[in-house]
Amino acid sequence: MSNQNTFLVTGALGCIGAWTVYHLLKQGERVVSFDLYDRGRRLDLLLTPQEQQAITFVRGDLSEFAQVLNAFRDNHITHVVHLAALQVPFCRADPVRGAQVNVVGTVNIFEAAKQTGVQHLAYASSIAVYGPPQEYPAGPIAHDAPLAPRTLYGVYKQANEGTARNYWGDHKISSTALRPYTVYGVGRDQGLTSDPTKAMLAAAAGQPYVINFGGRMQLQHASDVARQFIEAARQPLGGAHVFNLGGRVVDIAEVVAAIRKIAPGAQVSHKETPLPFPEAFDDTELRRHFSQVYETPLQEGIQQTIDHFAACIADGRLKPEATA
Repeated sequence: MSNQNTFLVTGALGCIGAWTVYHLLKQGERVVSFDLYDRGRRLDLLLTPQEQQAITFVRGDLSEFAQVLNAFRDNHITHVVHLAALQVPFCRADPVRGAQVNVVGTVNIFEAAKQTGVQHLAYASSIAVYGPPQEYPAGPIAHDAPLAPRTLYGVYKQANEGTARNYWGDHKISSTALRPYTVYGVGRDQGLTSDPTKAMLAAAAGQPYVINFGGRMQLQHASDVARQFIEAARQPLGGAHVFNLGGRVVDIAEVVAAIRKIAPGAQVSHKETPLPFPEAFDDTELRRHFSQVYETPLQEGIQQTIDHFAACIADGRLKPEATA
C-alpha cells in the first residue's frame, strides 16, 4: 500500500469505525480519526495501546465546518470513510442535534472534500431509508425501491443521499454509500439490533441472555462491513452510488443454535416477535460494481466473535458484568 494515502475515518470510535481503523492499520495505511473523543473502548477491544499510537486522533465536532475543514487540510487527507452519525434513539430525543450531526455534518464532509481536492468518498447510509415491509413487493428490497423512512434518522440518511447526488452533479465529487442492515461482532454494543452480539458476549462470559426479537433478517459481520467501506473509499465509480449490503437471510433461532453449538451450555434464547423491518435487501448492484464482496459465513463469524470476547474477558479488556 502507498504510504501517501491518508484515510479520514469519522466515527472511528464506533463499531464499524473501529473495525475500519483496524483493517486500515493492518494494511499499512495512515489513519486519521475524527470524533468527539480520542479514546474508545471499541478500539481497545481490537488494537493494543501500542498499535493505537499509529492513529492520528483529531477531536472535533462534525457539525462545525471549520473543524472538519481543518482536519482535511492539516492531515492532507486523500481518502474518506464517513461513518459518524447519531443513531435512531438520539435523533428522536434531540431532532435538532440529530440533524446538525447527521445532515449538516455530512454536508460539511462533502464541502471539505471539495475545498481540499478530495474527489471521492465513502459514507454510511442505512436501510432506514426504506419504509415498512408491507409497502414493497415480496422478496428482497431493491436498491432503487421507493424510499419511505419512518424515523428522523432515516429521513436524515435520505437527505445525505440527496446531498451526495448534488455534489456529484455540481462539483463532480463522487461517492459510494453503503446501507448496512443487522451488523454483529465485537464492538456492536448499542442499538436495537445489537442483541445477537450481546448474546454472543453473554455466552463467552457464561451468563444468560434473551434476544428480544425473532424472525428472519440479514446479519452482516462488522469486520466485513468495514472492509467493504474501505473498498468503496478506494474505488471511485463515477457518480453518487448507493448500495444495499445483503447476504444470506437467517432466522434468529439459527443464530441462537449456532451460539449454543459453539459455547455448549450457553443460556441464550430469543423471543419470537419479529422486528418491523423487511427480511432482506438486494445486493445485486453491489456485487455488479465490486469484484470483492466480503461475507463471512454466519457460523464462522459467530465463532470469531465469541472467541474474541473470551480473549478480551480473559485479559481484562472486558468485565463479565458488562454483559448484563
